[in-house]
Amino acid sequence: MKFNSRTHTCGELRESNIDEHVVLNGWVDTRRDLGGVIFIDLRDRYGITQVVFEPNYNLEAHNIAKDLRSEYVISIEGRVRMRPEGTENPQLPTGSIDVMVDRLVILNKAVTPPFPLKDGVDINEDLRLKYRFLDLRRPSLQRNLLLRHKIYQVARKYLDENSFVEIETPVLMKSTPEGARDYLVPSRLHKGKFYALPQSPQQYKQLLMVSGMDRYFQIVKCFRDEDLRADRQPEFTQIDMELSFVDQEDIFQIVEGLMKSFYKEIKNYDLPTPIRRIPFDEAMETYGSDKPDLRFDLKMTTLNDVLSKSTFRVYQDAISKGGIVTSLVAPGCGDYTRNQLDVLTDFVKKLGASGLVWIRVKEEGLESPTVKFLTEEEQKGIIEKLNAKPGDLLFILSGQKLKTLSIMGSLRLEMARRLELIKPDAEPALLWVTDFPLLEWDVETQRYYAMHHPFTSPRIEDIELMTTDPGKVKARAYDLVLNGSEIAGGSIRIHDSELQSLMFKTIGISDEEAEYKFGFLMNAFKYGAPPHGGIAFGLDRMAMIFAGEASIREVMAFPKTASATSLMDDAPSTVSEDQLKELHIKIR
Repeated sequence: MKFNSRTHTCGELRESNIDEHVVLNGWVDTRRDLGGVIFIDLRDRYGITQVVFEPNYNLEAHNIAKDLRSEYVISIEGRVRMRPEGTENPQLPTGSIDVMVDRLVILNKAVTPPFPLKDGVDINEDLRLKYRFLDLRRPSLQRNLLLRHKIYQVARKYLDENSFVEIETPVLMKSTPEGARDYLVPSRLHKGKFYALPQSPQQYKQLLMVSGMDRYFQIVKCFRDEDLRADRQPEFTQIDMELSFVDQEDIFQIVEGLMKSFYKEIKNYDLPTPIRRIPFDEAMETYGSDKPDLRFDLKMTTLNDVLSKSTFRVYQDAISKGGIVTSLVAPGCGDYTRNQLDVLTDFVKKLGASGLVWIRVKEEGLESPTVKFLTEEEQKGIIEKLNAKPGDLLFILSGQKLKTLSIMGSLRLEMARRLELIKPDAEPALLWVTDFPLLEWDVETQRYYAMHHPFTSPRIEDIELMTTDPGKVKARAYDLVLNGSEIAGGSIRIHDSELQSLMFKTIGISDEEAEYKFGFLMNAFKYGAPPHGGIAFGLDRMAMIFAGEASIREVMAFPKTASATSLMDDAPSTVSEDQLKELHIKIR
């Protein structure tokens, strides 16, 4: 039966539409038969409208409506009326009206869904992902996709207004493994050779700067073959940008303007700027993380100066080997039981700590099995340094600096959860983390690796340290952190071929390997590369935070599972022998 195009959506009708003749199309959300009168909640992505089938009003439509079931796709024509007094639904924007149906067309029948298509129902995630096309009918996921759409539009409008040009870069590129594993694509035409899917458009956007396109951006898919978690997927989306003739301050200004636009357009919130900046070393020593959550004021304190002369071997060893003794005050937790303390000790041990020193603060002094190893002067120094008060609980960890700080940072977050310090209505906590180390030392391979990527510029004043003390070199790199998650990261790039060669040499990449992997970029630098820098937003992660979700899978239309599989279409899957033969591949 032919149906007419809709005149309104299912979220649009109001009292101003009463007595209008309308056409609505959508899905049957719920069906109720009350004494022969059939009520249908008709749903589309815009909302829900109640439609009514009365035998005395239109017998033909009523008879057809007897067959309606959940998720049937229908079209109705009818007259808008005010709902009878006492039947209004204040929970719905359309709750003061309904539609008396003159004509019903069943466009498609539906079998019973494998789970309720409603929010607030506990559904196994694997089942949801297997039937993702149904899961996406739920209001929360539709809201999330619309929010993500809004992020796209705000970004494009703002960047266009600031002279950025949107340019696509290749999805099939040369494999240059340095960090995460590449996804490889075999070439049919070139036997034994492979393309890689880009982990980011890093080299292409630098080439665009060499080409003279001084402000580039792209909302781009990136691919990394790495272990997954709640905020990581094998394919993810970046808002990628690069600028010529800029320094960090220029990039901070552009990005802060973009964040103000996001918050104003999406949350109707006036984000205060400039955004706070914290150097990497301070972030680690104070919060135990290079992406600290500042929504609560629980700070760590270094005790090396207080315990510099300690005879307690644990602290003595850490300090003498260039390590750290770090501490955390848990206010009002001095009454924690031994069982609770054992649970926290196990928590840090699983993260790699050898143990956890805990100290109760009493009116008469400190109480702990380890207090006997501290002099009265050291105990007094700890209390003063931490401004500790009776009833507080102190935690102390010692060892190799960054590892120990990171473990204490995890304990800081755990205590914030236990103490319910993160309030749902807390204002967004944004900050820049700056002055990262350029390099990090890997004990297993006995070599330095680039902390960000090998195109990150060292601070100009640190270049001479590249050959004498590489571990002390700071990078012109910066991360933007929101509520304890890194949402963007970037740097000023190396634009000089000699400095780039020095960087490769410092991280153990030979001239031959550099030429093979990055020769096209190095060659481009010889033709007049401008100073340039950039940043990339993790769009999925940012959308997750804006949506108030705990997993990026909730803001992606068709995500993979934690094992990088798609349950809906069974990817990855096997392919035929003929396909493998064409690609010159044999599976053992």
